[in-house]
Amino acid sequence: MATVKYAGTTIGPEQWRNSSLRTIKLTQTVVQKSDKSNDVGRALDPLPHIRDIVASLSNDELRRYTRDVRVVVSKLRESLLETNEEIKSMTRGKEALEKALEHVRKDIKLNKESQRVRTTRPPKERDHDGADDLLGAELAHLLNSKKTLENQLRLTQQQLQSLESARRRLFAVLQERSRVLDLLCHANSSILNSAHEHATRHRVPSGLDGRISAIDSNRLGASAADALGPYTPETDQALQEAAEARARSAYLRKTLRDTIDQIERLQAAAHKAVNDGLTQKVAESMTLRQHLGVTHGENRHSIHRAQRWFDATERARGYTLGPTMSADLMTRERLERPLVRVFQRHTGTQLPEAQEIVHSGDGLLQSMTATSRNIGLMRITQRKVMDDVRSKSAASSIDSSIIRMRRGKANHRWCLGAAFA
Repeated sequence: MATVKYAGTTIGPEQWRNSSLRTIKLTQTVVQKSDKSNDVGRALDPLPHIRDIVASLSNDELRRYTRDVRVVVSKLRESLLETNEEIKSMTRGKEALEKALEHVRKDIKLNKESQRVRTTRPPKERDHDGADDLLGAELAHLLNSKKTLENQLRLTQQQLQSLESARRRLFAVLQERSRVLDLLCHANSSILNSAHEHATRHRVPSGLDGRISAIDSNRLGASAADALGPYTPETDQALQEAAEARARSAYLRKTLRDTIDQIERLQAAAHKAVNDGLTQKVAESMTLRQHLGVTHGENRHSIHRAQRWFDATERARGYTLGPTMSADLMTRERLERPLVRVFQRHTGTQLPEAQEIVHSGDGLLQSMTATSRNIGLMRITQRKVMDDVRSKSAASSIDSSIIRMRRGKANHRWCLGAAFA
């Protein structure tokens, strides 16, 4: 603004003029300050549409936050799905473990029943043998297997509880994080096509076999956790707890498979060894029974021969002793027959005929006594052989029934309660 100047001599008083000049200068100063303030306002003052701009910026911030939360929620859902699948796999492993434990318990019942049936053998066949050793070894192995499977089942139940706890925590965090996503699409395709596509371009394998994660786990970690951000420490802890639980579960499932396979192999081997041992015992019993049958036949043949000899000796003794009544003696059989009486007219002409007859009779009697004693001994041995044959037959029949029972129940398709009723 130009300064006001007056030329020549003025008529008005100087004070009056100076007052007006001061007013003009003050006005000029105020105008300059106003213009300067306007210039500053043009550079710094908000625009008239500040409400729209602020609302737009707030909306952008909200969209960024909700999209980040959507990424976190997607990761939580993925972890929840993986945990659910791991729980399913662990449940199937638990069912397989319970089935194997049931088979072991049935085999223990079958083993005890086999031992009980073997106690019904005849007393002569109850001596401890190799089949008893095999049954005892099988029982010890089955008891150890039962204890191992029960411990594994206890660990499996604890792991399922741990997975269930991790799943509940994931679900709670997921529900809490999803509260701000009511107005946003939850599809994973929206995440891949969002502004964070550069971070999710490379697909990362997840813990599930054959399943691919669309979320880059490197973006979600303890360093990115913020109590007031999309990825909170609670979310990080829930994801880590679920991942650790799934890792422990996968290792436990592998251990379960190896344990079940090993126990089933040893169980089948022990079952086969017992059956083979019982089969061998039956074969040995049948072999001995056949030998005993041959011995019994030979013994009976010998008894018949001895009896015929006894009868022949008895007839010979009867012939030697002669008739019972003297009236039945013929003249030629008498000791005082005429020829002998004539011969004994001389002195010292005694004949030993009577002594020889008596001595021969005594010898035949001794022979008959010995033969009778031998026949008695052979009859005693015959009874023992027959008892042994019956014992061997009963024992082989019992062992054969045990083998049939074990083979019939080897498929474990029977109930423990009414299997041996």
